[in-house]
Amino acid sequence: MREEKTTADRLTAFSDSVFAVIATLMVLELKAPDNLAFSALWPLWPWAISYAVSYLLIAIIWINHHHLMRFVSSPTLGLIWINFIHLFMVSFLPFATAWVARTGLASSPVVLYAGLFVCIEIAYIVFENQVLAARASATQASGIIRRLASRRSLIVLAGFISAMLVALVAPRLGFGLICGALILHVRPDSYGGK
Repeated sequence: MREEKTTADRLTAFSDSVFAVIATLMVLELKAPDNLAFSALWPLWPWAISYAVSYLLIAIIWINHHHLMRFVSSPTLGLIWINFIHLFMVSFLPFATAWVARTGLASSPVVLYAGLFVCIEIAYIVFENQVLAARASATQASGIIRRLASRRSLIVLAGFISAMLVALVAPRLGFGLICGALILHVRPDSYGGK
């Protein structure tokens, strides 16, 4: 049993490290203006908004990942691989964030940004289903928790897909829809208990 827990702890530690590197890469994209006046900061608003939103989104993703990892006692090979796929998708956030910022929230970058969140959410849904299925079989818990988690994740996925489509014609609204969809993931314990 202790070796299984060590494996789960190692998977969690590795994932935490990847999230930390991703957040660090995003901050490295921020460049201070050469001008000494506060007015020089105004043209940087796309960077500030993109960075703040992406950082918040990484925090929400990490919190949900951390919450789910508490239920993993013995990670299967499938769970390890879907964890890597999920982290791989999240690792594109610094690139997408920089493109959104450089273009002042233009349509194509926001479409890509929303599309990235579609991919992240699909990987998360698979990850979440595997973790909760193992937890349910281990504790004989009812399917209510899994249904609530699945329903919430599918609503979030629909929000990201909508944001991607809306961003084609109204990129700032699409960007806002991305933020709105992720609000549903702010409280991971609303389906999983303590």
